[in-house]
Amino acid sequence: MLLRSSKLSLRQWFLAFFLAAWAAGCASLPTNVQRTPSQSFDAPAQTALGQLVAKKQAQDKARADSGFVLLDSVDAAYASRLTLVRAAQHSLDLQYYSVHADGSTELLLEAMRAAARRGVRIRLLLDDFNIVGKDAQVLRLAFEPNVQIRLFNPLPGARDSLIGHIVGSLNDPVRIAKRMHNKLFIADNAIGITGGRNLGDAYFGADGKSNFVDLDVLAGGRIVRDMSESFDRYWNDELAYPMQSLVTANDLEQLRKPSESPGEQTSQPQHGMVLPDVERRDVARADRGNFDLAALRFYWAPSLVLSDKPGKIGPDDDEVNAGDTVIDGLLQLMDTAQHDVLIVSPYFVPGSAMIERFRRLKQRGVRVRVLTNSLASNDAPAAHAGYARYRKDLLAAGVELHEMRTGQPASKTGPGSGADLGSAGGGSKGSPSHASLHSKAVIIDGRLTVIGSMNLDLRSQMKNSETGLVIRSSGFARACTQPIEDMIGNGSYQLVRHGEGFLWKAPPGANFKDETSEPQATALQKFFAGAIAPFAPDEML
Repeated sequence: MLLRSSKLSLRQWFLAFFLAAWAAGCASLPTNVQRTPSQSFDAPAQTALGQLVAKKQAQDKARADSGFVLLDSVDAAYASRLTLVRAAQHSLDLQYYSVHADGSTELLLEAMRAAARRGVRIRLLLDDFNIVGKDAQVLRLAFEPNVQIRLFNPLPGARDSLIGHIVGSLNDPVRIAKRMHNKLFIADNAIGITGGRNLGDAYFGADGKSNFVDLDVLAGGRIVRDMSESFDRYWNDELAYPMQSLVTANDLEQLRKPSESPGEQTSQPQHGMVLPDVERRDVARADRGNFDLAALRFYWAPSLVLSDKPGKIGPDDDEVNAGDTVIDGLLQLMDTAQHDVLIVSPYFVPGSAMIERFRRLKQRGVRVRVLTNSLASNDAPAAHAGYARYRKDLLAAGVELHEMRTGQPASKTGPGSGADLGSAGGGSKGSPSHASLHSKAVIIDGRLTVIGSMNLDLRSQMKNSETGLVIRSSGFARACTQPIEDMIGNGSYQLVRHGEGFLWKAPPGANFKDETSEPQATALQKFFAGAIAPFAPDEML
């Protein structure tokens, strides 16, 4: 299964399937698991965060009941989360596809532990797929008082590596393929954040090797309670397993690298740290922003939450037909467009039906533009192979395609600066030269914005569960559009037909030139994308 962010080479995938041939049986999940139901905090107005939102709403004389702030820089994205953890008085609810055990996460987890020790209830809901090896160490937080961690749709395979995790579940490929991709960060049911980011150095400009270019939105007011309702549905679902039913403290010690001192096998981390032996690198930059919630400018607007039902990624193949998905809802919103649809999707595998939808929009005079990854900037070459299948059909349907370059110079940071999307460097000092587009957004007619975890592809439509916010505000739409336009105008190629092939056109005045072959891509990237293309179904990419 070619799941994104797995970081496995083609050789490793072949090895995984080879091992399955001789694996003596497959592991199984525990039965009769006790799940104590719980709900989100029902009195957010009694907390400082709730009072801050109410004060902002009164000061702005807002008629809408929900306010929004675009977080378009790595500093704002990280510092806002850290600030919310430190400000929380009652509850923190986090739902993520992937959390990496690295320096950025270490600071967040330490802040969460401090919050738990002052009485804040913490619920951390993680997709199980990537909780392996070093990254499994984030589960140590569950042994703190007031902290609960649940793993969604778990695989029963070993956790020493991703390959081992997969091999133990190869008798159930449907379970492997269906993942909880939602991303929510909610404090006191008063302020929440969603968008494309997982938690880890690569998402906050501190990786040192690569950097994901992303967008988030911070929300306050009624919409946060709707976000929390979505969280509660997943948290209380039968696919959410309490971590202790799957992993013990001794298991986590055994997963430590042999070079690390094993210490005492206790439930508490050594030296007062949540993650043992984490290299912090440049994560101290996260505090640099001193994120001031009181200084935020909210866009108050009508809004709604798009959220898939947990059953979409249940054990069978027919749940996806039980109701509309987030992608179905997004496509229906796009059908209302009168003038312009601007799409940002790092993994863009549309399929024939979606292309036909774009064709009908074009026939009505609606301009459809897409910003996606080039082969060079894509961290998932298999996904690029799927996208490449549809390039000719997309162009024939009248879709304007723009592919992001990798290695653009960084620009200034801060809320509203457009740093994350306006420059591939992600906007932080010392950012790596290699960057990958990871933002997920759609802007319709300059008035309706959708930001969330969803890619515009068949995997998000059919296999993953997703969450997104729909915001009806011309001002917020403009704030989102500007950095995207900057990226299209300064940091990407426009793809056009050129004879029997393609031409990657540089923007006017750019410091790079037109190309007739996948620009900036290595021979290995081209080989891998070409080799995998004939074999992988669209919905798996």
